[in-house]
Amino acid sequence: MVIDCHVHVSACTPGRGWMSKRLRESLPFRFMQWRLGLKGYDAKTECDLADKLLALLDDTPQLDAAVILAFDAVHDRDGRLDHANTHLYVTNDYVIELARRHPKVLFGASVHPYRKDAVAEIERCVKAGAVLLKWLPITQNFNPADERCFALYEALAHFKLPLLSHTGGERSLPTLDPTVADPMLLEPALKRGVTVIAAHCGTRSVPSEKDFVPQFLWLAEEYGHLYGDTSALNLPTRWYAWDSILRHPVARRKLVHGSDWPIPPFPPLGHIHLGACASLMRDRNWLRRDVRIKQRLGLSSDYWRRAAQVLRVPTTP
Repeated sequence: MVIDCHVHVSACTPGRGWMSKRLRESLPFRFMQWRLGLKGYDAKTECDLADKLLALLDDTPQLDAAVILAFDAVHDRDGRLDHANTHLYVTNDYVIELARRHPKVLFGASVHPYRKDAVAEIERCVKAGAVLLKWLPITQNFNPADERCFALYEALAHFKLPLLSHTGGERSLPTLDPTVADPMLLEPALKRGVTVIAAHCGTRSVPSEKDFVPQFLWLAEEYGHLYGDTSALNLPTRWYAWDSILRHPVARRKLVHGSDWPIPPFPPLGHIHLGACASLMRDRNWLRRDVRIKQRLGLSSDYWRRAAQVLRVPTTP
C-alpha cells in the first residue's frame, strides 16, 4: 500500500478552521491559490479546495491513500488559545469529515501540546481513526523538548500513534520561533518510545537558514523508530539534501513518502536529465508529479511501502 503521509488542506468556516490575513496575503499562498484556480476566502473556497484535492488524489493511481493533516491553533504557555498568533487552523473534526467522505483519505490529527485537554484530544482522535499526529513547532510556537509535551508523548507511545513533526526551515507559513527547528529537540519523544517522522529531514528552506540534515542523519542512526519524510524535498531550495540522504546507508532505509501538497514539486536538476524534467513539469497534478519525480530518483519499493508500515495502516489483501 502506497501512502502520501504529508498532505495539507485549509479551512475558513466555523468549526473547520481559519487563516490569518497575513497568510492569505502572503506570496506563497497567493501563488498556490492562483495555481489551483481558487478565489476568495469563504465557504465556497473551502469546498472548492477540498474537491480539488480529492479529484487530484483520485487522478493519482500511484497512491492508495493520503494522510490529510489537521493543523491545531497556537496555544500559550498557560494552555489558552492564541488567536492573534494563529495563522493556519484546521480542526480535527474537519479532517475526520474528509476521511469519512473519501476512501483514499486518512486522518492526520493535530493537537497543540500546551492545550489543557491535549491528552484527552489525542484519545478522541485515536478513536476517530487518526493514523498520526502532526506538529509544526516553529509556526505553532512551542518547544518539543518542553516538559509540557511529556504527558502527550506518553499518550502517543501508549496508543502507538506516530508523530510527524516539522524539522528545519519554513517559508510557506509564518515562523514564530525559528529556534525550535532542530530535530534534536524531538529526542524526549524518542526516549519515551514515540515513533517520530522528521518532516523534511531537517532541510533548510532558504540558503540563509541553518541546515539540520546532519542532526537528522545522526538521529536516524541512533534511534530505530526515527524516520524522515521526503515532503518538499523537490523544492529547489531543498534539492541539496538528496545526495547526502540517499547516499547515507541508514537514512535511505528510513525515508517515508510525503509530498507536502499543495507545495509544488520540481524535478531536481543534476539528478534527472533535462528531457525527463520537461516531461515531468508538464504534469499539472502535483501529487502525481511528486511521485513520478521520486520514481525517477530510484527510490526502492521498500520506500513506497514504508509509510503504511510506520503508520500501521492495514494493507489490502
